[in-house]
Amino acid sequence: MESSEPVSVSTALRARVRAAIEAAGGWLPFDRYMAMALYEPGLGYYANQSRKFGLMPESGSDFVTAPELSPLFGRALAVQLSQALTESGTDEIFEFGAGSGALAETLIDALLACGHSTLRYAIIDLSGTLRERQALRLARFGDRVRWLLAWPDEMRGVVVGNEVLDAMPVQLLVRSHTGDAWLERGVVCGPEGGLAHADRPSELRIPFDGPVLPAMVTEIHPQAEAFIRSLAAHLKQGAAFFIDYGFPEAEYYHVQRHQGTLMCHRGHLADDDALADPGEKDITAHVNFTGIALAGQDAGLNVIGYTSQGRFLLNCGLAEALVQADLRERALAQKLVAEHEMGELFKVIAFAASGLDFVPVGFVAGDRMHRL
Repeated sequence: MESSEPVSVSTALRARVRAAIEAAGGWLPFDRYMAMALYEPGLGYYANQSRKFGLMPESGSDFVTAPELSPLFGRALAVQLSQALTESGTDEIFEFGAGSGALAETLIDALLACGHSTLRYAIIDLSGTLRERQALRLARFGDRVRWLLAWPDEMRGVVVGNEVLDAMPVQLLVRSHTGDAWLERGVVCGPEGGLAHADRPSELRIPFDGPVLPAMVTEIHPQAEAFIRSLAAHLKQGAAFFIDYGFPEAEYYHVQRHQGTLMCHRGHLADDDALADPGEKDITAHVNFTGIALAGQDAGLNVIGYTSQGRFLLNCGLAEALVQADLRERALAQKLVAEHEMGELFKVIAFAASGLDFVPVGFVAGDRMHRL
């Protein structure tokens, strides 16, 4: 007799991954697995109905992002975006990966309040379920907000992405135990319907000439870098700002980080087993900001700023906003700038399209472009 129990997201997605492995000849590159685990229609983590964002695990959420933590994040960011809109002579924000819509809501309110009356707001998000939630949250703005399913032919405005680059699939590389070769890590069918890792020789290399340890595991980011090159091809006028956790290249591939940065998040807890329960938890990797900067620069964008999130927000007036905040708001906002919280781990990188020359307010003090 067939069971009437519903098939879990993880069980269904694992079966689909196993079919993809078999179709690929028995070995699937990790980036293809990660793409399925996050974005497979109806089953992937960002494509299913589970709640992702929230302050506490009791809400059923898996993690909190800066816009959900405090609206002061969005209000400070709006100071920078307002300057960029004015300097570029544009009136549209393009947000990639808008999540719950919390950042969009705060930004629109703040930008309208400071005089951008013709503001338009475009959201590009792969998740249909998240687009539905964003539409409900942003309904009061009417047709000021639009959703795009693909790159527009030309973009004239200011681009923003908060925790977007870390969710782009990465390739995993493993240094051989003898220390003389690189292997690429992939996914194979394991026993009892499960999944397992398997490594094979590869011509791929990390973009770093420093020392590496035998058996080191790390990531390379061709999809994130390709995304930045696509941005360069489409951004005809304006600037772009990306906020994410990561490091410059020399820190990213430092021998002390010999197990890489791949991490999973569920129920506000972290683990490093990306093959367990696919579709039921987030999978991320830190960003190599040197690679991101070089991808943009080589494609024609100008890198106009790079600093820590804490320094960026303070440059944009967060300290002054805290004076007006109540005790709870201050406590939450402190996590945005504290070095042991989000202030140092998260970085902000800014690009400008050709022809736009200005000093972004978010980088007037503490700029770290020399470290890239």
